[in-house]
Parts: sequence; C-alpha cells; structure tokens
Amino acid sequence: MRSTPGAARVYLLCTMVCATVCVLPALSPGSATSWGTLCLLAALCPACELPGRFRVFGSTVPVGAGSFFPLLLTAAFLLPPSAAALVAVPGALAGRVDRPPAAARRVWRAAELALAVGAASWTYTLLGGPATLGGSSGGALPDLPYALLPACAAALAFSLVLAALDGGILATAERVAVRHAWRGLPARSVGPHLVHALAGLMMAVLWRSPYGPLSALAVLLPMYISCWVFAQYHRGHAAHRSTVRALVQAVDIKDGYTRGHSERVGRASELIAHELGMEQSRIEALRFAGILHDVGKLGVPTRVLRKDGPLTLEERRVIELHPEYGHEIVRGIGFLDEARAAILHHHERLDGSGYPYGLAGDGIPESARVVAVADAFDAMTSTRSYRRGRPVPAAVEELRRCAGSQFDPRVVRALARALDRHGWSAAAGTVTSDEEPPGVPVQGAGARPPAGSPGPGRPR
Repeated sequence: MRSTPGAARVYLLCTMVCATVCVLPALSPGSATSWGTLCLLAALCPACELPGRFRVFGSTVPVGAGSFFPLLLTAAFLLPPSAAALVAVPGALAGRVDRPPAAARRVWRAAELALAVGAASWTYTLLGGPATLGGSSGGALPDLPYALLPACAAALAFSLVLAALDGGILATAERVAVRHAWRGLPARSVGPHLVHALAGLMMAVLWRSPYGPLSALAVLLPMYISCWVFAQYHRGHAAHRSTVRALVQAVDIKDGYTRGHSERVGRASELIAHELGMEQSRIEALRFAGILHDVGKLGVPTRVLRKDGPLTLEERRVIELHPEYGHEIVRGIGFLDEARAAILHHHERLDGSGYPYGLAGDGIPESARVVAVADAFDAMTSTRSYRRGRPVPAAVEELRRCAGSQFDPRVVRALARALDRHGWSAAAGTVTSDEEPPGVPVQGAGARPPAGSPGPGRPR
C-alpha cells in the first residue's frame, strides 16, 4: 500500500465505508436475513474462485471472477440488498490476484462487488422482481417472461456500478486520464452480465421451486465450464499478442527507423480487411501480418539496416531477403494462419517485377496485396529524418496512380473508403519502410530508382 497514490487510498477507503454501510442492515439484530440461503451462496462463491489460485498439471486453472457472477446475481434475486451484498465478500477475498498489493486488491474487489450486488438487488426489488419468481409455499409458478424485465434491469445496474467504480480506480490508482478512465467499460461488460443474469434467474427460479437449492446447482456447472473455456480462450489470445509484441519490439530495437511503423501498417491492414468484407478471423490475421511484415529484418545485419550512406547493390539484395527471413521466423507460429503468406509476399508487384519470387496478378496472395498497400501508404505519410510525410490525400493519389502495376486496384479503393470513413493519424517521428531503406533517395510509391541504383523491385 505504500506505493499506492494518496487519491487511490482515499477512493478505496470511501468504497469500503460505503460497502460496510450497505451490508450492516443484514447483520443488525432482528433483520429478516435468510441465513441459510446467504451462507450457502456465500460458500459457493469462493468454491468457484479457489481453483484459479492453484496449479493443475503445472499450470494455473484459468478461471476469473466472472465464474461466480451468476451466483452473485442469484443472491440479488433471492435476498434483500444488504444480505445480497454480503454474499459477494468471501468469493472476492478468496479470488486470485496477479499484481501486488494483493491484500488491497482483494479488499477493493470485495467492496466494489458488494456495492454492485447491493445495487442490483435494490433495482430488482424496486421493480417487483421477487414477486415474479413464484415459490413452493404457495405453489405459484414463475411469472415468465415478465420476470426477465427486473432481472435484466438488475444486471444493468450491476454492470454500471462495476464500470463506474472500475473507472474511478483506474483514474486514481493507475493514473489513467479521467477522460479515458471510463471509456468503453460499460459497453464491454453489459453483454456478459446480461448472460450471467439469465443464468442467475434460472438458478433463483429453481431455488424457489419444490426441488430446492440442489436443483439450482445444476445450472452452475455448465456456466462454470463456459467461464473456464472463455478464460482459457482469452489466456491463449493474450499469449498470441505477447508473442507478436515481443517480435515487434525485437525489430524496433534492431532498426530504430521502423519504430511505430509496424503497428500502423497493422492498423491500415485491418481497416482494408474490414472494407473488403473479410471474416473476423481473417481480419485478425491481416492485422498480425501488418504488424509482423518486417520481422525478417531480424535476419539482416544491423550495419546494413543502420547504414547512413547509400546502399550498395549487394547490401540492397541482403535487405531484399527479409521477407524470406520473416517467413522462416514465423513458420512455426500456428495462430498466424495466412499472415505467413503476407509476410513472405508483401513486396511482390502486380506486374511481376517484385520480390522474392516475382509473382504477378492473382498469383500474389490477397493478404500480401493488402499489406503491400498498407506498407506503402504508411511509408508515404510518415515523417522521416530527411523529409516530412505526405498528406493523406496525396499518398492515396499516388497509390491510385500505381494501381494495376504495383498495387491491387481493389485494395487501394478499399483503403481510400476506409480513410474516408475513419480518417488517419500518422504519428510524428522518425520511421521508414523497407520500401525505401536508409540512404535510398526518396521516391514515389511506384517510381523507378535513378539509373544505376537498385529499386524496390527484384534485384537486377
């Protein structure tokens, strides 16, 4: 806690005080708390969380807090607000924490979940949700589909309170700018929380049915498994991003001229893929291809990449081997899919004068044609040490001029539409593209080099 900013400590303390005030009515003498229901739900929450703190077959079980959210919303549907808030505390305190200070993070998590569950239960009660559940005592059946309205409203309250509190801790503890702290938080969480609410409603209906709590647990198992699978998918996806990031950082360290270039080419490739109507899996592959298109520079001698003067013909040929080096580097990375072909062929030209294999027309993979346009566009719009970047309209016009000979006209049109729709901001800085290595005179995207100088096409 010593390294925690003062504003974050105050924010945490205020949240804890509010959570304590929220749960106190359930602990007061004479309260109508259903302790049997409360204790069973409170015991199930840490039971869902504890597997995430142990190692199975050498790795940690990837289960997060979302694995017990259906239980929290079940509590919101079955218990008064103060009792429902109390259910959240044991699971949050037992949950896995990856970053220090662990104790403070667990306390924070318990406090914010208690407030969120309390808000959900209050909303559910205010809209008459308990009366829609039915119950075994009077033999009443649940009032469906009307029970869905208060349940969804409760999930919305749960999601909004969590988003509001999370944004506050980002602004105070992580020092995220206030204007960015809450950006996107509700939109990302509302959908999953609505799904959790439906599962929680199903559990609450069964809990109140003649079959009792044991039948409600039947809903928990498939929900827990789905959360486990979802967490495992995200862990794998995070590993993919870490692999790509490590490769890009290695290239940036070796060739400082390209710093930032790879990320922008990945972004432009993604925009083009969207405009071409590609499936999401292909869009992701194109983004990786753009980011990693220069990874082969790891195989090019540093003295050549950082040479100040003009390159010799032999040095130019060495640099032109980088697509093949890149393909070899990523050959064994299975999740890259068609990105590997883009890395190998992004310097091919439509007229067959490109490298490394001189492919022409439709013989060039579509992914490579996309990355080629994105690469050239960023090369022209980025500022370098010896000239300022071109305006976006001028760069697009140059791409159009070279369409049909160097670039795929369909891909160029897609980039132009994407730029009209989304705009473009090329970060200022000293970057370059392998279209024009250091020391080669600045030329248009499709221009030929001066006589006696090797150009961007195949070596002569």
